[in-house]
Amino acid sequence: MASRTPTSSRRTFLKGIAAAPVAAMPFTTHPDGALAQTLFADAQLRGSMTATDHGMVAGAIDDQSRQFQKILDEAAAAHKPVFLPPGNYFVSNINLPANTRLMGVPGASRLVYTGGGHFLISENGRHVELTGVVIDGANRGLNAYAEAAVRISNCEHMAVNNCQITGSLEQGLQASRSKGRIEGSTISGAMGDCGVYALENGGLTIRDNEVEGCSNGGILVHRWAEGEDGSIVTGNRIRNIGAANGGTGQWGNGINIFRAHSVMIANNQVSDCAFSAIRSNAGNNVQIASNHCLRSGETAIYSEFGFNGAMISGNVVDGAARGVAIANFMQGGRMAVCANNLIRNIHLEAPYKDDDHLFGIGISAEADTTITGNVVEGAQGFGLLLGWGPYLRDVIATSNVIRQSPTGVYVSVVEGAGNTVISDNVIAGASKGAIVGYRWHEAATGDMGGGETGGYDHLAIERNRIS
Repeated sequence: MASRTPTSSRRTFLKGIAAAPVAAMPFTTHPDGALAQTLFADAQLRGSMTATDHGMVAGAIDDQSRQFQKILDEAAAAHKPVFLPPGNYFVSNINLPANTRLMGVPGASRLVYTGGGHFLISENGRHVELTGVVIDGANRGLNAYAEAAVRISNCEHMAVNNCQITGSLEQGLQASRSKGRIEGSTISGAMGDCGVYALENGGLTIRDNEVEGCSNGGILVHRWAEGEDGSIVTGNRIRNIGAANGGTGQWGNGINIFRAHSVMIANNQVSDCAFSAIRSNAGNNVQIASNHCLRSGETAIYSEFGFNGAMISGNVVDGAARGVAIANFMQGGRMAVCANNLIRNIHLEAPYKDDDHLFGIGISAEADTTITGNVVEGAQGFGLLLGWGPYLRDVIATSNVIRQSPTGVYVSVVEGAGNTVISDNVIAGASKGAIVGYRWHEAATGDMGGGETGGYDHLAIERNRIS
């Protein structure tokens, strides 16, 4: 090998890998090997540094952190990508420089954390790109400052593509105060926290990832103080999310928005979360559209606390203690559209004891909200719940189908409740009443489905079809 130049060695190696059987690359999403060939060709054309040509040894059990750091630094200074051939590489305390471009063979190029500090951290980078790399935290402890197996902060443009991040005892991936994308990656087994933690970003896209088996959350989009965020969370598959830290909804959510405004959550499939599939807390102008939310432990889709503006449409909810909740008018939560959702199999069992609130509700809303075109079937308590005590204002429930709920529509008749229109709904199989006025937990009227309002001037009830 001494007579062979690094360039020819790299070309020979890349040609050999590109010609290898697909079975050698189990994680690639392209069965014909096109992705691998493209990566290798790009690496050559862009003058990559191949890690094994510069001192790294695939499969060596020794810690190779110093050599790996040197390669990354040299490549970044020259604006070159680093290619990591297949194999295991044991490293720790790696600082990703400002122009990091690291690429590997998906599912085969594996960085394994050896412990004793942090795994991969980037701060103040201009361009940080990780493509086709397995990042294995090996269930080894991180120091408190690390926070995640991969932490990227203050990056002008970050890209995490087709990677696997697994075995972190804290967060899987944290992106803060950055722009860019996280896409086509698998983040799993974050045993101390969430899969993806996106904090204080502006224009981050989280797309087409798989997030599973995390102890306290799936994808979190948070801000320290309320503000525009503009993140897009779309096309992700999220499942088996726990709430190891306990609580009543702070943890255990598939997708969680907190104080982040103008976030779009669309076309995700979220299943088997301890609390909510999608939970937006104080998120103004949030859109939650066309998601599948299956077997949620508490409320499947939640827009709660001080939010101002929520569009919840076209979602499928199957299995939860509440379907959709638009809540907390007493803390400023208001202004929503809940339209064209399909909600079914809403049960009475909650993941915690709570005698103050109701469960088994298909859709609930309190203020400045239109509920229209939804189908609710099999909610074991109420199909719709309109208001809670005096917290009811300017709500319209029209053109919904409500089937097989003991009470079709609960509407608050407590003093101070505001204008409410209930019209043109089809309500079938409501054994305890199609539309009933409530004072908190107690029924205060008979069935008003025929249009009677019991003298409550804030109600308009008309043209509902009851069977």
